[in-house]
Amino acid sequence: MSAVIIDGKAAAAALGAAVQAEAVRLAHSAGLTPGLAVVLVGDDPASAIYVRSKAQQTEQAGMHSVVHLLPADTGEETVLTLIRELNADTRIHGILVQLPLPPHIRADVVLQSVSPGKDVDGFHVVNAGRLAAGLAEAMVPCTPQGCLRLIRSVRPDLAGARALVLGRSNIVGKPMALLLLAENCTVTIAHSRTTDLAGECRRADILVAAVGRPRMVRGDWIKPGAIVIDVGINRIADAAQPTRTRLQGDVAFDEALAIASAITPVPGGVGPMTVACLLRNTLVAACRSQGIAPSEL
Repeated sequence: MSAVIIDGKAAAAALGAAVQAEAVRLAHSAGLTPGLAVVLVGDDPASAIYVRSKAQQTEQAGMHSVVHLLPADTGEETVLTLIRELNADTRIHGILVQLPLPPHIRADVVLQSVSPGKDVDGFHVVNAGRLAAGLAEAMVPCTPQGCLRLIRSVRPDLAGARALVLGRSNIVGKPMALLLLAENCTVTIAHSRTTDLAGECRRADILVAAVGRPRMVRGDWIKPGAIVIDVGINRIADAAQPTRTRLQGDVAFDEALAIASAITPVPGGVGPMTVACLLRNTLVAACRSQGIAPSEL
């Protein structure tokens, strides 16, 4: 057997088109243009490329886009002042602070300074608490949200499935587990200190790998017929071109392809969906700011 390769680009394009259509409708019916502000501190090349891509896609979706580029030596208080200004700006409905921040800036302090209503990344403790409590008003982190959409594209009903989330970060692992639990899965979170990690993976009908270690999950770790979602984005040396690098997921894709029923590629899987879900969250935040019920997207 050969697994279905889940096309994250196509799924992201479909969601992006739905967001764009809703943004156009809001502009005509309510005079509302969703606005997203991105804050980048420093000159990390990968972050700069990612921020430019977000800004372009935000504008393509018919939204207002603002990018604040700050030097690497910017002080923490300057960043916090900017966040306070964006919190008060009625044209801005979503605020995204690009990580990582320089070492002298406390990321937790900056992220918690974002108003929960504008926290389109879903990192604020208020949104984390809402998600844990199963409240509809939670702003769901973009990557786990995108993962769930991709899983449901090949298996709409997840009730009763045994799911394993490999990774326990606040950004992906923990919220991913909560989303799967809400879908009535039986959920296990595994990590570096899990006993018999490979055995735990083999029991999973749904395996979400988010550990940041290239090709860690081998083909013989996967249950035949499982759905595999690879969140890993690891930049490694390209053997064919020693001066260049390429992206590699956390899963040995070629091995998994022969075992799983469906799998996301890297690149072209979870990554595009993360940005599409960011646009969706910005649209939802804009609607909520005006007391408008957001459309189901």
